[in-house]
Amino acid sequence: MAQLSKDYDALVVGHGPAGCSAALYLCRAGLRAAVIGKDGGALERAERIENFYGLGQPLTGPDLLETGRRQCAALGADLREDEALSLEWLEAGGYQMQLAESGVIGARSVLLATGRGKRMPKIEGIKAFEGRGVSYCAVCDAFLYRGRRVAVLGGGAYAKHEMEALLPLAEHVTLLTNGAEPEFDPPPEVEVRMDRLLRLEGEEKLAGAQPETGDMVPLDGLFVALGSASAGDLAMKLGLCLKDGAIPVNEKQETGLPGLYAAGDCTGAFAQIAFAVAEGARAGMEMSAFLRKTP
Repeated sequence: MAQLSKDYDALVVGHGPAGCSAALYLCRAGLRAAVIGKDGGALERAERIENFYGLGQPLTGPDLLETGRRQCAALGADLREDEALSLEWLEAGGYQMQLAESGVIGARSVLLATGRGKRMPKIEGIKAFEGRGVSYCAVCDAFLYRGRRVAVLGGGAYAKHEMEALLPLAEHVTLLTNGAEPEFDPPPEVEVRMDRLLRLEGEEKLAGAQPETGDMVPLDGLFVALGSASAGDLAMKLGLCLKDGAIPVNEKQETGLPGLYAAGDCTGAFAQIAFAVAEGARAGMEMSAFLRKTP
């Protein structure tokens, strides 16, 4: 049985309004919290914010993000500019997370607050073949494709992580970048195809991917790993089912797994800063209560 690495009491994935709001409450409760994020999501692209309480004058999205992060750091949060690749619940209790730069860290509780999931590419058949060849978690499903031909759709650190989980089991692994340059050097046994994909083909199950040019790439499985792992991607790795792309939570921001919470746009909330801050605050208080009663 894997032992929990208790580096922190809580891990917060996402350093936007929901994540930082939760971290403020966690730190004020005397808990060790790490706030992990790679970018500021939609707020990072906001040019002018006027409809948020307490602003003496309009702010840009990046200015508001930076203010929130400085506030968290001042209260003792460990802010990490890093990318979450996977999340695992341990039978010993708590969670461990694989980060792109920092390796594995662990905590007794986790908040998912990375905003709404990314848009899927316009590749015909992706939704139709979900559960019939299209997967979003190599760690979960790699064993089902032992000795089979599989591909990873993506080209960043998250795609590399999924590829590495498949290599020991699959007969052949292809990296499909869908027109982008890969951000890493795949090993020689991995075939790299940079063609844009038009559609997935098959009948009852996935049979292959058709690029714009050339013959169909024969496949038994396709693992979608575009960009960074979203909150929804991490939730699905733990076996949670999404509803219309959002993580279902109750009135305490609980997901149904012990110590796992979600807040902000990833829960399907109204996409406004005030809603994200409110859900983050609630999550931070509920996580604090959970951690006080959990050894």
